[in-house]
Amino acid sequence: MTSQLSLPASQPGTRNGLAWPDPSLALSGLAVLGIALAAFGQWVFGQPPLAVAGLVLVYLTGGLPAAWRAGAELWRDQVLDIDLLMVVAAIAAAAVGAPFEGAVLLVLFSVAGTLEDRALGRARHAIEALMQLRPETALRKRPDGEVEEIPAEALVPGDIVVLRPGARVPSDGEVIAGAGGIDEANITGESMPVTKAPGAMVHEATVNLDGVLQVRITRAVADSTIARMIRLVTEAQAQKAPSERFSTWFGQRYTVAVLLGAVLAFAAFLGLGHDWEQALYKAAVLLVAASPCAIVISVPAAILSALSAAARGGVLFKGGGALETLAAVQNFAFDKTGTLTTGHAAVTGLAATDGDEAGFLALLAGLEAHSEHHIAAAIRREASARGLDPAPVGDVTARPGAGITGNDAQGPIWAGNEILAAEMGAALDQPAFAALRAGSDTVIWLGRETRVLGAVSVADQPRASALPALTALRAGGIRRIVMMTGDRHPVAQKVAAELGFAPDDIQADMLPEDKVRSVAGLATTGRTAFVGDGVNDAAALARADIGIAMGAAGSEVALQAADIALLSEDLERLAHAHRLSRRAARIIRQNLAIAIGAMAVLVTGGLFFDLGLPLAVIGHEGGTVLVVLNGLRLLSDPMRLNRAVRAQAPPLAEAATAG
Repeated sequence: MTSQLSLPASQPGTRNGLAWPDPSLALSGLAVLGIALAAFGQWVFGQPPLAVAGLVLVYLTGGLPAAWRAGAELWRDQVLDIDLLMVVAAIAAAAVGAPFEGAVLLVLFSVAGTLEDRALGRARHAIEALMQLRPETALRKRPDGEVEEIPAEALVPGDIVVLRPGARVPSDGEVIAGAGGIDEANITGESMPVTKAPGAMVHEATVNLDGVLQVRITRAVADSTIARMIRLVTEAQAQKAPSERFSTWFGQRYTVAVLLGAVLAFAAFLGLGHDWEQALYKAAVLLVAASPCAIVISVPAAILSALSAAARGGVLFKGGGALETLAAVQNFAFDKTGTLTTGHAAVTGLAATDGDEAGFLALLAGLEAHSEHHIAAAIRREASARGLDPAPVGDVTARPGAGITGNDAQGPIWAGNEILAAEMGAALDQPAFAALRAGSDTVIWLGRETRVLGAVSVADQPRASALPALTALRAGGIRRIVMMTGDRHPVAQKVAAELGFAPDDIQADMLPEDKVRSVAGLATTGRTAFVGDGVNDAAALARADIGIAMGAAGSEVALQAADIALLSEDLERLAHAHRLSRRAARIIRQNLAIAIGAMAVLVTGGLFFDLGLPLAVIGHEGGTVLVVLNGLRLLSDPMRLNRAVRAQAPPLAEAATAG
């Protein structure tokens, strides 16, 4: 049926604020009423005119819409639609004196189509739910300090809004005053509130639980988190997975084969001695029995349900293809900083060659003020904690995987790791830096041409969700998990030991191009996924068979480069997404087995046994509804790892001790 192939959303219409019935639901209701009139008129009241009126109503409400859809499909795309099979079968039944059987076919076909549309509509309501989260108005602070209520769509970057307790954030922004808890469950799926203080980012549609916050808007509503989520969900539902494309291709061509087969079967039955009415009736039975409705709907029913379940849990797939690819992944490669670790690093040591730590840190903070890297944020926080104002620095250029360069009042300066220092010809083996270099923390150097001005050491911590997620991935059959980082080997080994990585699975001192080459090498041994969080990882995200962006609620680059976006920074969501994709693949196989098995039984009964049209109809529509309901089981997929998987992952402190 057309609804099964194109999967249109059947939503009630509205006019002047009043809700109007869903047309497909109304037509199915009239068809049911018609078959009831026909049955009661024929066998209860003994009123043939009432029975005829009921049959006419069924053929009009159940047959004409299907015929219209089939004709439109044929005219627009030159494709013989599955609806055509049902209409032809019903007309054939009426032609051989079995109009009631044909009416039963149309009623069940109409009701099944409505049930499928409404059931699958549950898997498409993500967009509506997202749009309902958006607040309609915002309290904007005027330059004179007064607060005015304006439409949220009127906000522009730079506006300051006031959030009272219970208010939703009108658009993405940065807290500039106040502190309080924010409920981010609508965006990230995280059940616990997140404390926000000045400098923290907040996302549209999240809820301010307590306190009064002042937020500087950083994105217009059209570019906000919700807007990007809506675009992602829309694109994901529009992009068909390979198996979906195949089922559609198969259904279109198989429909032609069924029509031709029914004609040949009709001729064969005539040749076997059946009269034309018997032959036409049996051919109509074959049309129904061999219709591929269940096969065509089996894949999108599972795909749409899985996409919606994942989106509800803070994981956005960019189409069914990404879902299917993730299910086949054998290798995972993880960026370290900001992905496996919190990214909220802290300065642990500092050394300035001239002894002026305050001046050195102010200059370094001024340069790093132009960077979004996690280490840069740690340096800025340290300068702020010491009450230092960042020095003015301009003409800043990022050096991915190495550092950052710029100009201050005295000329060019640079800051970065040992790779950048080596490029600048700087000598790092100075006594003042011996202690920093001997540790396992990340060291950032600041210099002017070949002269080193100082260095800071920065440490990061593994995410609490990293070890359970990695344990779940290993338990889920992932063959190899690799950690990639631009940090030094001692830094990488410290984190790897806490997360259970084997020595061969630690790759350090990597530039972005090194990550690309390493991901390409892994891909030769099996489908490979790369998990990263920022600009440095964009190339590797694009090169992997499946790219997964971490914390995409705030990273535009990650959203664009990746195939999957984790809206929260909870790695257990990734383990859930992998498990969900595997479960979806299993349900797709189950659906195809059910659909093909039911078709084989019905066709065998129609060819070699005296299978009646009503039984063929019930078997056909029952199988179709069954695969839809089986696919919809994915909508209730749990968003957390089960206890058995969690039990395999010891707390990080224990893992560190064991390592």
